[in-house]
Amino acid sequence: MKHIIGRHVSASTFCATLAYSAALFLANVSIALAAVADGSGSGSTLQNPLQFNDIAGFIAGALKVLVMVALPIISLFIVYSGFLFVSAQGNTEKLATARSNFFWVVIGAILILGAWVIATLIGGTVTQLTK
Repeated sequence: MKHIIGRHVSASTFCATLAYSAALFLANVSIALAAVADGSGSGSTLQNPLQFNDIAGFIAGALKVLVMVALPIISLFIVYSGFLFVSAQGNTEKLATARSNFFWVVIGAILILGAWVIATLIGGTVTQLTK
């Protein structure tokens, strides 16, 4: 990857930073777009722009969106890692880079999917306990 502000940045680091920045931007935009229902100022209430009525539902929905966005990105990085393995052609230095890339792609996938599974399990347990 090219040098960005004097530092060499790998493709995976650049894409991860870009995805994180986009998620933060979308979160801030959704907060900023919350508007007053009638606009009169006195006794007005805020409309809920989301379909969630509680924090647990919002977190589950946000993680579902994260997984839906992350799965194609993970797939692309697995293909890229395979390309690195094929293009290494026995070069031990390039093979080490390919192994490292594949390892971190798998770790990232496990973290993202694991967070979604854990949040779903906790949400289901809390729902059952509150009934």
